Amino acid sequence: MGIKTTFNHLEIYVSDKKISFAFYKDLLSYLDYEVILEDEDHLGMKNGSSEMWFKEVPEDGKEGKYSRRNVGLNHLAFGVSKKEDVDKFVGEFLVPKNMRMLYDSPKPFPQYTENYYAVYFEDPDKIKLEVVFL
Repeated sequence: MGIKTTFNHLEIYVSDKKISFAFYKDLLSYLDYEVILEDEDHLGMKNGSSEMWFKEVPEDGKEGKYSRRNVGLNHLAFGVSKKEDVDKFVGEFLVPKNMRMLYDSPKPFPQYTENYYAVYFEDPDKIKLEVVFL
């Protein structure tokens, strides 16, 4: 057996820092993350033990577009403690911002687990995001 770890941080390159920094600051603040650093090049947010960092991709990386069907990140899921919290997130965050929800969600996804209930949506670069109750 190896060593026990916790998830520490994730860094995501974005195509337009002005748009994505504002989007993630708004989203993650709602999900109880706090800004730990914001400057011209970085946005860092933390929710206690986990950090998320955002940086604009260098010009030579802007040639290709992100696709969750390629090797790499498929989506990020944020867990909540009650099914009602998924609906609350939809009503208080997604609907007022006219954000499109994917897969006719929120809804149950019993093919994953018996109590799986989630909403899926995308960030400005089409990275799939999820708020889920298990």
